[in-house]
Amino acid sequence: MATVRFVIFDLNDVLYDVDTKVRLRLLEDLTGRPAAEIDAAVWGGPHENEAEAGRPATAEAYLDQFARLLGYPIDFDTWADIHRRMMRPRQEVLDLVRQVKRKADVAMLTNNGMLLKASLPVCAPEVIAIFGDKAHVSAEFGVRKPDPLVYERVCARYGHAPGESAFVDDKAENVQDAELAGLTGHLYTGLEGFRGFLAQHGLL
Repeated sequence: MATVRFVIFDLNDVLYDVDTKVRLRLLEDLTGRPAAEIDAAVWGGPHENEAEAGRPATAEAYLDQFARLLGYPIDFDTWADIHRRMMRPRQEVLDLVRQVKRKADVAMLTNNGMLLKASLPVCAPEVIAIFGDKAHVSAEFGVRKPDPLVYERVCARYGHAPGESAFVDDKAENVQDAELAGLTGHLYTGLEGFRGFLAQHGLL
């Protein structure tokens, strides 16, 4: 078994519980526009996938695009607060990640645009405390999960070979393509399986 020296963790539904219904309800309250209409306008087209691949390339441009799609002016603080309110940290998982950090290099990778990157200190302060500047959105790498290239680029950023790296995600396709890139994958389905994976690789 290869020694794992670098572990990359997904954000949503691994490190945090995320309830997108909360976001839609808050945006509906803010704009007066029906939640289903907001969902279709903002997330129903290609815009979010494009943003996750780095187009637009800045938080400011993302926020401008979001406001246009929403059909309502929205500032950074409001956007970040809405995102924060739909997220809940999984403290037991985060505690395990803190333990892993004592034995291996760690990073976070979430499919998101640059606005989330800018708002992580508001939305996910625990992530900043653990990962610091190694908390990444896919937009920084110009490609989104599950493309194997994104995993290769994250590993290269920190000087780790894919063969000595691992990736944890709740989506099977993301894990499978990380494995195609040469990483050791773990599909997160619950705390006990996650703990067992970490123990198997000597990370606890």
